[in-house]
Order: sequence, then structure tokens, then C-alpha cells
Amino acid sequence: MKKAEVKFENITKKFNETVAVDNVSCTFEAGTLTTLLGPSGCGKTTSLRIIAGLERATSGRILVENEDVTLLPATDRDVSMVFQSYALFPHMSVLENVSYGLKMINVPKEEFTEKSLETLKLVNLEGYENRMPSELSGGQQQRVAVARAIVLKPKVLLFDEPLSNLDAKLRRQVREDIREIQQKLGVTTIYVTHDQEEALAISDKVIVMNNAIIAQQGSPKELYNFPKTKFVANFIGDANVVKAKIINQNNNVYEIQLAEMKINIKSDQKLESSVSVSLRPEKITISKSPEENSIHASVNNASFVGNSYQYIVNSKVGKIYVVSSDTNEIFNVGENVYLNFDEKELRLLDD
Repeated sequence: MKKAEVKFENITKKFNETVAVDNVSCTFEAGTLTTLLGPSGCGKTTSLRIIAGLERATSGRILVENEDVTLLPATDRDVSMVFQSYALFPHMSVLENVSYGLKMINVPKEEFTEKSLETLKLVNLEGYENRMPSELSGGQQQRVAVARAIVLKPKVLLFDEPLSNLDAKLRRQVREDIREIQQKLGVTTIYVTHDQEEALAISDKVIVMNNAIIAQQGSPKELYNFPKTKFVANFIGDANVVKAKIINQNNNVYEIQLAEMKINIKSDQKLESSVSVSLRPEKITISKSPEENSIHASVNNASFVGNSYQYIVNSKVGKIYVVSSDTNEIFNVGENVYLNFDEKELRLLDD
């Protein structure tokens, strides 16, 4: 399978007065899986359709392996797309569906049958070649759609919300299959989803989009642990975003007051006197007795979810969401508690 780098250079797409993608520049590295993640209407699917050639950019350039494909029709781009609806031909067998693209480019019958059977083996559908799509489960139909896309050995493989029609358990299984196939083939893959867990689980790189622009991009770990804005902190995983006050500053070290707690944080940003800080719920320790520099709170809500307890507590900085893996020591509604965390886990947000 060929590996190709894909580049967006100042891509803008307008539908009449509506700007769907606004001057976006980014790189999809060769051989990696990059996810475009964001809420509905943020520009992620339009970006994917621009790469596929199903939409034409209003301005800017798309490069595939340094070749400008901006004006090339979809059929000349060496790009394959897997759609949300699978888009299988209901009157054709699994084998006919998978070999359809090869037939269209006049590959001899013997060759296209052999290639299609090999590809079905790769997606764990060996022995299913004579079945009709209606005889398959949703997960199997999705794998037929993947096989049909990869049998053409494209330079770039595109996925548009491929798991949204599947139930939660099957979604996990199929996303693992997709990741395994992508790594086996080493094909450059661009994947669109609004599901942050899906994005974190399968990606080498995540590009978070909001309001037609890129909010932040990086590895899943980087985005989860170091969000730069309130939007990214809230969109990737759960975050407590609360207001804090700067009470002192020495070079790039800020002393911050958070409820009754005082914390020193290093930052190269130029910060105002009041800032937003983000703290992940699983990074907070909840206890019955105060430690030095802890936040006093009272339990508003307690839920047992199997492997952890989830609490919502009231504090001087508002409601704070806490996830505790300790299922033995339980805190009841109305009880006074104290919250502690490592100040290195606190993130200053630029909004």
C-alpha cells in the first residue's frame, strides 16, 4: 500500500455566505491515522469531502504527495472513502460489492476475484463472499465497506463517522478492527468523528475543529493532558473548568488562588488577573479530613458506576466533578469533604 502525505494549505470553503472551513492549514502525515474531531457543523466532514474531491475548496490548495490535487476530479485522486451509511449495493453479493471498483477500472475478472477474496480475508470475512448485504450484521456490513475501499490500494483512506450506526459494544470492536487494518496496511488514513473516546482510542494524531477552524492539534495524550482552551478541555474527556485569581507574579511563575487553596503555576502566557483553569476529575483525591492546601466542599451527588464512584461536590469555586477509583470509602450526599490534587495537574486555559 502506498503512503502519501496530505496537506491543507489555507483551505477555505464557503456555501453562499456560510463559511464551513475557514483558512485551515494542516498536515496529515504519511502512513498515520489522523482524526478530525469536533461537534456537528464544525467543518470536519466538509474537510474530508474536500480531500475526496466531493466538494471543491473556495480557496487554498490540497497536496497529496506534494502533487496539487485541488482541481482534480474525485476519480483521479487515488483516494477511497468509507461512508457513514456503508453505501453497499443491496442487489450484489459481498464479493461483487468488494470487486466493483476493480471492475470499473477494467481489472481482469480472475485478478479482481483473487484480490477481493484476499481483502475479505484481511477484514475477517473469509467465507462470506456469496452472502448478500441484508444477511450481514451492521458490523459485518461496515467491514465489507472497508474491504471495498482498501481493495483499490488507495494512497489515502477516508472514513466519515463510520461507527455512528452501530451499538456501543460493536463500535468498540469495529474501531479496533479499523485501527488494526490501518496499521497492517500502513495507509494514510483520515477519520472523521464527533466521539472523543473513539478519536483518542485509534489516532496517531487528533485535529480538534470548532467553528470552521482548528482549535488544537496533537497526539491524543497531548490533547487530553494539555488542553489550551476551555473548548478543548471540555470536548476531550471531562474537565472541571473553574475561575481562579492571580494574586502574585514573579517572571513566568503565577501564584493562583483557587477557593482556599494557593498554587504556583509556570506559564509563558501573558495572563490577566482572573484566569480559567482545567482539572480532570480522575486527578482529584477526595477525603474526609483536610490536608495542607485542600479545598473544602460538600457532596451534592454520588453515583456508583462499577469500577468507580462519581461525585459532584459544591465548593467556593462552584460545582466540581470527581471520579474516585476507591469504591470502599464512600462519601454520602451532604457530607463535608476535602479535595486535593497535584498542582502539576492543573492547566491554565487561554480563552
